[in-house]
Amino acid sequence: MAKILLKGGTVLSVDPEIGDRTTGDVLIEDDKITAVEANLDADAEVVDCAGKIVIPGFVDTHRHTWETAIRNSAPNATLDDYFVEILDTFAPLYRAEDVYSSNLAGSLECLNAGITTLVDWSHINNTPEHADAAVQGLTEAGIRAQYAYGSANTSLEKYWFFSAEEIPGDDVRRVRSTHIPGDDGLLTMAIATRGPGFTQDQVVQAEWGLARELGIPITVHVGMGRMAGRFGMVEQLDRLGLLGPDTTYVHCCYFSDHEWQRVADTGGTISIAAQVETQMGHGWPPVNKARKFGLRPSLSIDVVTTVPGDMFTQIRAAFGAERARVNAVCWDLDVPIPEDMLTAKDMLKMATLDGAHVAGLEDRTGSLTPGKQADVVVIDATAVNVGPIHDPAGAVTLCADVSNVEHVLVAGQFVKRDFALTADVARAMSLVQDSRDHLVAAAADAAVAKQEPAPA
Repeated sequence: MAKILLKGGTVLSVDPEIGDRTTGDVLIEDDKITAVEANLDADAEVVDCAGKIVIPGFVDTHRHTWETAIRNSAPNATLDDYFVEILDTFAPLYRAEDVYSSNLAGSLECLNAGITTLVDWSHINNTPEHADAAVQGLTEAGIRAQYAYGSANTSLEKYWFFSAEEIPGDDVRRVRSTHIPGDDGLLTMAIATRGPGFTQDQVVQAEWGLARELGIPITVHVGMGRMAGRFGMVEQLDRLGLLGPDTTYVHCCYFSDHEWQRVADTGGTISIAAQVETQMGHGWPPVNKARKFGLRPSLSIDVVTTVPGDMFTQIRAAFGAERARVNAVCWDLDVPIPEDMLTAKDMLKMATLDGAHVAGLEDRTGSLTPGKQADVVVIDATAVNVGPIHDPAGAVTLCADVSNVEHVLVAGQFVKRDFALTADVARAMSLVQDSRDHLVAAAADAAVAKQEPAPA
């Protein structure tokens, strides 16, 4: 039995029964955490964590990982721009190998930043080979991932304007039986549905029904901006009798109070991508709104075409936007700041344990709890941008960045050690750069072709 002892760090367990330890040890045996205590002795490989902060791995509950090859291609995009510049320009040109390279490099990006669990919202299944490639990229990277099988994206008009196109059930069943037959491995499965506002009612019903037939969860964008159905999407799902505890609602910027209550009453979960929402015009990140209805919102990156791919950015975007909104309201009303104002510790929980809850994995990750999988991040707190430490949770959420992520373990295996990923990063980057070159050239050719006069 392989044993690793993370020794002498400041331990933020995100487990209310264990609490935090100014100086503590975390013992890992094979793929599990077996003890979180002070001054543990064990016949194990000892990793000196003095001057470090030990936390659970971050959980990203919604990322279109396939877009890694077109990173930063739309830095100034609004949400409306994104549909044209990304979904109608690049997505139809993706080959299966571009999905593979993007998922591989994108997953390594996550691990490098301390994100150990990823919900891959994969709406690039233009062929069955595209789906296979997405799964292969996630698997090879060694990340814990929920592969959320989405639609094809070969035409904006066909797939996003009141679409009659269903996700192909036979191929979803094939991926489920061939690649992800169970729910207890590093890779699990979900359905990424376009939902109401984008598809016709029979499509919505068919895709929810498919997920429930296969016993896998559902993730759907709702309540975001003009193009993306800000009016009554949850109400429509409710009328169709589809609300349930197996569904994650992404963004949720324009929910009515009744919709919030219905999501809470039916056990739904929430994913908020604060940097995207504030930057691209989805709406204000509804962090406290979700919390007021007893929900546990999680954080997600969404699209690296337009925002950074690390959780530190999302934590600060959500923290700053929500506190700014509350401060402005309290100033205008001349009332005190409420007691439920977000704290740095709230944000750490949101990025770890609450994310695991939303991904359906709270029983195996999200906190440093004995018996859970050893998904662990060690942050260098001696760095000039982090130390000296007064509030460890504040140091992680408001000071640290990707450069401070020293070690990362997934299921007890080092995927990053001594500030370097253990994977073949050069190969992954070479592949994704080749995909970038292909996609940029193909998009240019397509633009030229559109300008050519029609044949006589």
